[in-house]
Amino acid sequence: MANQACFPIDAMCRALQVSPSWRDREPSKRAIDDAVTTERIRAVHAGSDATYGMPRVRAELMDQGVVISRKRVARLMRRAQIRGVSRRRGFIVTTRRDARSAPAPDLVQRRFSAGGPDQLWVADMTYVPTWAGFIFLAVVLDVWSRRVVGWSIGERMTGELVLAALNMALQQRKPQAVVHHSDQG
Repeated sequence: MANQACFPIDAMCRALQVSPSWRDREPSKRAIDDAVTTERIRAVHAGSDATYGMPRVRAELMDQGVVISRKRVARLMRRAQIRGVSRRRGFIVTTRRDARSAPAPDLVQRRFSAGGPDQLWVADMTYVPTWAGFIFLAVVLDVWSRRVVGWSIGERMTGELVLAALNMALQQRKPQAVVHHSDQG
């Protein structure tokens, strides 16, 4: 049926010398079973407030005494465009490197240790899922004490958010000489 979009079925049947009578035949037993099972799947899905996906729909059908495979349930749900609700949160990338600029040199050579306070600070940004959406958190840590020396929270992941955390650390600690290390995002 791939050429059905380009050529009428009657024209293809004439060209291939095939009788078009196959279109008038009754649905097969498998097609009827699929239709009945799809309606049962719709009922189970609707009974779950449209939240159940394939595993739970199948479990519910099995509880009703219907013997059915996972793949068949998945195929029928896909064909009927029935989907469950995913409670998983979307993945957020918090590091966006600028491909045009060269990364800053690694002054600590991946050795995160300090002999005293305010010698080495590390910074990072992450996101925190909330019911209202994501909030972003930028943090500056003193490696020697493992203490948060600066932080900032915002609704968007921006450079200003990171600078606010660094400025808080600088105002509170007033270091003489400090190495600030980040993932360069």
